[in-house]
Amino acid sequence: MSDHYVKVKVQLEQMKTLGEDAGRQEGDAEEQLPASSPAASVSPDPSSIISTSIGSKPRGKGRTKQGKDVKNTSQHAPDVSSHGSVVSAHVGKNSNRLEHDPSLHIKGTGKILQGKSETNGNCVTNHASKNIQETRREDGFKLARRRRPVTVDTSKAKTSLEALKISIKQLKWKEFPLGRRAACDIYWHGVSFHENENIVSGQVNKFPGMIEMLRKINLSRAMRTVQELFPDEYDFYPRSWILPEEYQQFCTQIRMVKENDATVNPTFIVKPDGGSQGDGIYLIREPSDLKLMVGSQAKQGVVQEYIQKPLLIDKLKFDIRLYVLIKSLEPLEIYIAKEGLTRFCTEPYQEPSQKNLSHVFMHLTNYSLNVHSGNFVHSDSQSTGSKRTLSSVLYRLAAKGVDIKKVWSDIIALVIKTIIAVVPELKVYYQADIPPGKPGPTCFQILGFDILLMKNLKPVLLEVNSNPSMRIEHEKEVSSGVFEYVPSPVDEEVKVGVIRDTLRLMDPGHKKPSGKSSQPRAGGFEHKEEIPLEAETQDKSSDEGALPSLCLKQVYPKYTKQFNYLRLVERIATLFIRFLGVKGNMRLGPTAFRTFIRTCKLSSSNFTMASADIFYIDITRRWSGATTDSREAGMGLQAFVEAFFSLAGRRFKSLVQREQVLSLLVLCEAQLESQSGGEDRRSVSCSRALPRAVKTQTLGNPQLGSPAPLRRAASQDYRLHQRLKPRTLRANVEN
Repeated sequence: MSDHYVKVKVQLEQMKTLGEDAGRQEGDAEEQLPASSPAASVSPDPSSIISTSIGSKPRGKGRTKQGKDVKNTSQHAPDVSSHGSVVSAHVGKNSNRLEHDPSLHIKGTGKILQGKSETNGNCVTNHASKNIQETRREDGFKLARRRRPVTVDTSKAKTSLEALKISIKQLKWKEFPLGRRAACDIYWHGVSFHENENIVSGQVNKFPGMIEMLRKINLSRAMRTVQELFPDEYDFYPRSWILPEEYQQFCTQIRMVKENDATVNPTFIVKPDGGSQGDGIYLIREPSDLKLMVGSQAKQGVVQEYIQKPLLIDKLKFDIRLYVLIKSLEPLEIYIAKEGLTRFCTEPYQEPSQKNLSHVFMHLTNYSLNVHSGNFVHSDSQSTGSKRTLSSVLYRLAAKGVDIKKVWSDIIALVIKTIIAVVPELKVYYQADIPPGKPGPTCFQILGFDILLMKNLKPVLLEVNSNPSMRIEHEKEVSSGVFEYVPSPVDEEVKVGVIRDTLRLMDPGHKKPSGKSSQPRAGGFEHKEEIPLEAETQDKSSDEGALPSLCLKQVYPKYTKQFNYLRLVERIATLFIRFLGVKGNMRLGPTAFRTFIRTCKLSSSNFTMASADIFYIDITRRWSGATTDSREAGMGLQAFVEAFFSLAGRRFKSLVQREQVLSLLVLCEAQLESQSGGEDRRSVSCSRALPRAVKTQTLGNPQLGSPAPLRRAASQDYRLHQRLKPRTLRANVEN
């Protein structure tokens, strides 16, 4: 018997013992190879490693489960020894030099380059080491997922529970309907982030502050701020007035419009600040028709221009409910569902007049209102009835010659711009509830965008819902005045896909792609790019072959080059958070505001520190009466943004407002960067480091203090924006 045969036999005996020991062990953990030992299998005892690699250097770290692999080797080798083992040799760069020292591993995987039988009855196979390690890594991930399913706490899911249960079952994850003492991977809340106060890890499907940020008043304020900077980019949001504080302004502007043109008789829609499902919405034509009081208290809400020429299908007005996932705020990641819902009115549309203003089934598309109409049509078809899929409507428009690629591109742009507008204040809420450096969960959230298509196919944002209905049943009147919930195939088709694929994206075992960082600089001068319709393929985990492809399409940071320059207010919010002081604050105190002025060197002979104090008091006092949210006294983000705009106007008088703000931002960021290691850094007692994401490309330029480079930088951004404006859409659609 040759020495080589004896050596192999001894090794096979060791493998048999190793396989029996490993088969008796319980648990989820896989052993990972150290960098110095790129063998195919590792025993918990390093002394029992029985495989040696052939080649100059290891290619990676393979994973395998010993006991199970030994058991399954018979499926891979038709000619197996009594030990049930397979001998395989890795082929490396130096295989010619070491070809007589094969490495043993338990399970042969990868592409077989060559195989031959030895005299001892074992099958010797040569594998490409790269393919072997990649396949083993995938197999190890599958094993880990089978042994350790993702855990989801559904005890707070409320109306989304049924769709969530179906999604978890499809993913083969583990649900905890009554909660769990140990931490879960994902917590699914029905309404608010704060439904469970004791979460210190995992992921929650709500952001703190999202409900407050998407109320009608706060959304209108956020949109108004960005409209000041980018009026052409944010023309998709109707002109709005906040009630009751802007009632006089509203009356004055309407009177001036009618005096200039007596034939103009606009219609307005009034929405209560915290309303939902169409409650409290009504149409007016005169300011005197406003219902400003509820008892002795003023009604908080907004009044907006009403879109009088919507796109009609079957002579009915409709809107689009589109589901949008914010996967993270830092970096900003946005996904849009490729499929959505269209909700139809139940009375043929007529332009508003004094006679039909109260016809809610004609003017309001809310499902919760129209479901009570006698004309509401429940349908199992996706292309008929009072609730249909978005794709069925787009196909119908395409049949009439509409460029639906352009429509979809405009909708994507609307969604990204809207989220860019609300993210700054969301970051302030987020750091207040989950301060940096403290334990807490990460967050994601599904939002419901309500979008109306005008007759010229331009999308208009109606509102954004922080808690869109994920119910997969609909109300049906079974007898006079008696309603019950029955399954809705259209809702189930759309909503289960959205929830399931949101969970897939948030899977803690899902490995993020390596390579180029996905975090863009928050604001900058980048070239735009066209938004394709749906040409990109979606990522699929190796263990999700049985599931359909993702119905969620990433649109940011994918299209960062086109929209990144809009993130100016977010950069202002970064400055605001830096100077907040005590972690968890949401308002800037007078001392912190002075520190901001001093650190960024914004004082001068015309604007002394005493002037800064008076300036702070004036703005804070005005905003204290305008906001209902008063966690603590001081200057909130919206007030700080107004102050920043004012300071920019003082310092750069010769520029237009957007260039003023951009110039002051670059100046402040440059000052903070230059002082990050100096004495002024120590004067900001509880400040936070400026994230790298907001540093501009020009921070290293010593000429930043002069206005000329700032104007050139701002003008470059403006010229790029003007050159790449979207084309005017022309399409003839019969209503």
